[in-house]
Amino acid sequence: MPQSSPDSASLLTMRGIVKQFPGVRALDGVDLDVRAGEVHCLLGQNGAGKSTLIKTLAGAHQPDEGTIAFGGEEVRLTSPTAAIRLGISTMYQELDLVDGLSVAENVFLGHEPARLGFVSRGEANHATRELLARLGHGEIRPSTEVGRLSPAAKQVVSMARALSHDTRLIVMDEPSAALSHDEVCNLFRIIRELTAQGVAVIYISHRLEEIREIGDRVTVLKDGRTVAVGLPAKETRTSTVVSLMTGRDVEYVFPPRPAPGSQDGRPEVLRVEDLTVPGRVEGVSFSVRAGEIVGLAGLVGSGRSEIVEAVYGARRFSGRVVLEGRRVGRGGTTGAVRLGMGLAPEERKAQALLLRESVARNITLASLGRYSRFGWMNRRREAEDARDMVKTLDIRPPDPGRPIGTLSGGNQQKAVLARWLVNGRKLLLLDEPTRGVDVGARAELYAVVRRLADEGIGVLLVSSEVPEVLGLADRVLVIREGRVIGESDARDLAEHDVLDMIMEGSPA
Repeated sequence: MPQSSPDSASLLTMRGIVKQFPGVRALDGVDLDVRAGEVHCLLGQNGAGKSTLIKTLAGAHQPDEGTIAFGGEEVRLTSPTAAIRLGISTMYQELDLVDGLSVAENVFLGHEPARLGFVSRGEANHATRELLARLGHGEIRPSTEVGRLSPAAKQVVSMARALSHDTRLIVMDEPSAALSHDEVCNLFRIIRELTAQGVAVIYISHRLEEIREIGDRVTVLKDGRTVAVGLPAKETRTSTVVSLMTGRDVEYVFPPRPAPGSQDGRPEVLRVEDLTVPGRVEGVSFSVRAGEIVGLAGLVGSGRSEIVEAVYGARRFSGRVVLEGRRVGRGGTTGAVRLGMGLAPEERKAQALLLRESVARNITLASLGRYSRFGWMNRRREAEDARDMVKTLDIRPPDPGRPIGTLSGGNQQKAVLARWLVNGRKLLLLDEPTRGVDVGARAELYAVVRRLADEGIGVLLVSSEVPEVLGLADRVLVIREGRVIGESDARDLAEHDVLDMIMEGSPA
């Protein structure tokens, strides 16, 4: 790893930061130096440790090892309040504004101006107006309800809130993700004005063209480690950055694919035509054949999950979704399930599992009508089907009565898949199927997914890990900013090809 020497001019110095969660070493000795008045870009693939690092800097996590110095003095950031008091503000990708409150109420939330013990709305409105003018957005009224603002205006409000704390360092996590080109240009103008006043900015983005335009220096993370410190943003080649980001320690073991051309004559299971989700996805069209695994590769926020959710009926959309010749409705998920779709969502614990219920009940949850007749449940048949699924997918331990919350992540995910196989499915939608799953269990899940495809089930796969998409899918669609910008047989793509398309927007 390129080493950085201590820099007396640094506003922020993080050395050897380690953060460990149960079973995961999210940060493994990370270093970061940020100077006053610079834009320091933090890069890395999803899962590289960027989010954990900025939450540590924001006081939301405490490091297990390592030191943090701010303004030349070693500090302990024991809470978000402690970080804010030092002058460190964080703008997360999902802005933490309260839609039902006014602009001024959001800007001064938690530190409202007060006189004689009472909140002074007039003073808050006046101070907010000055902050918005400083940011070049005097047209935003302090009394406007935040929920009525555009995404770009909300970004400005979030920056005003950061500046209301006498900020010396602002962390911006994917600030341009929901902005148009003109709005991004205005964001960059604001950033340049802030850095000219001595404010430092940590800028996180996957768009390398933005990094070159706005950044001064770059630090790259990979698998929780720092692999490059303080590279010059404008002079460093894209190929160098991609190479630094893609080296990895984890081995992926994928089952063999069908021979080339063996799926050509298979019928279409799914056809999507001109799918549009306002503000998220625009004009997406593709198909999935019986027995084919189609992977959607793209960054978080690129529209991948929104495509899957729309196909499943969980989001309103325009366009057509057709499953085996029958159009899927737009008003909910019931029609999709009835026609033969199944979804393994990104957040399985929050969205798919009843953690206190048994493995058996979680497996049969979507098929209870199968066991009910005249108001009576056939518990014996339900138990038999659950036992069969536990055996078929090798769910361990093989105890259908065990609470599913006690199983490992990989076995929980197998149970989610089993849920949709009880009644037989034509199409499985898998959103981040191996998130939180250890390496050995990943290989087992890959084998299960491939076996289901070999039995004729179509699979639409979303994963943030490019090697996973390339190793498991037969065909890959590259998604960027809600559009399909590339499509290819997975055998014809290398990891750097996909990353180039994701980051630069140009097809390989």
